[in-house]
Amino acid sequence: MSTERVVGIGAGAAGFDPLYERGGTGSGSELATTDMVLNIGPQHPATHGVLRLRLTLDGERIIGCEPIVGYMHRGAEKLFEVRDYRQIIVLANRHDWLSAFSNELGVVLAVERMMGLEVPVRAIWLRTLLAELNRMLNHLMFLGSYPLELGAITPVFYAFRERETLQAVMEELSGGRMHYMFNRVGGLKEDLPYGWLGRASAASAAVRKRLPDVEDLVIGNEIFRARTVGVGRLSPELIAQYGVSGPIARASGVDADLRRDEPYLAYDELQRDGVLRVITRPEGDCFARFWVLLEQVKVSLDLVDACIDKLSAMPAGPVNVRLPKILKVPEGQTYAWTENPLGINGYYLVSRGDKTPWRLKLRSASFNNISALPALLPGTVIPDMIAILGSMFFVVGDIDK
Repeated sequence: MSTERVVGIGAGAAGFDPLYERGGTGSGSELATTDMVLNIGPQHPATHGVLRLRLTLDGERIIGCEPIVGYMHRGAEKLFEVRDYRQIIVLANRHDWLSAFSNELGVVLAVERMMGLEVPVRAIWLRTLLAELNRMLNHLMFLGSYPLELGAITPVFYAFRERETLQAVMEELSGGRMHYMFNRVGGLKEDLPYGWLGRASAASAAVRKRLPDVEDLVIGNEIFRARTVGVGRLSPELIAQYGVSGPIARASGVDADLRRDEPYLAYDELQRDGVLRVITRPEGDCFARFWVLLEQVKVSLDLVDACIDKLSAMPAGPVNVRLPKILKVPEGQTYAWTENPLGINGYYLVSRGDKTPWRLKLRSASFNNISALPALLPGTVIPDMIAILGSMFFVVGDIDK
């Protein structure tokens, strides 16, 4: 008679749960086999939030993985349907709390497309600038937290130093540190404070100067390489099957980026000027995913500098359009997607001409990225699972919505 042993790791797990018998003799040999089910989470430092992985183990080797999500589900899509289009922005910037500005952007782009609004040029360039600052804030968080999960403490201090430099200019502009609420249908909340572009340029220069500190500390580290090179290879076929996108897909050689492939905001002009580059790497392992994230920060720095130069040379002008007090969207439907820091973020908007959407479906990047784990983890061992999970770059609120 074989048995299955259930083990919990995370808050509330006291160790081994009682054994219970399970029929069958495993491989059919005379020797009894023991399967172990290991719960990583739902609260565990490796899960970036309230995520649970139910792993089936053969010794220390993983033979099955079941991601169990929903612990943070708040019904965001249904809440969208009972709020007007201005109130939706408050909810939209919270599912991926590291990419708040980018989340807001998808909503207003969908509404503007339905209404046929022409956004002022100044607002378009400023949105592009803020989207790239937000992208760097997201990436720097993972550039610091990922080595921490592998035992390297110092990089997180360097990464947070750069985050605070960028957060200062974002907070000055919007008044918020995480949930900016700066997008509006038709543009932005307000124009820039006096001298803000100069301070944003100085912040970009400071991060560019100090970014090699993080790179030198991690990329060449032999322990970090031993834990990541060749570990967790994600093939382009799995990318396509599970709809994985963003830095994770590009680290597997998938050359896809909505900023270039279906340009929005000012990305078309930035691409023509040669500023926008799509970073790819063929290996598809944990190291490649970290490397792509680091290189994307450098690209974002170039994009930020280009936007600042453009805005500095631009005459003063409006950053929004005048809208009626009660905003109603014409009947119809549209789909607006953006290249969020973690991957493709899409909003499917259906309107019946009211002040609230009839349906607003959210396609988040993290859900698809995590969906590939059951195909990616079998055959690996527990320590490698920690390295692989951390390199998938997800936010649990973005999974659960």
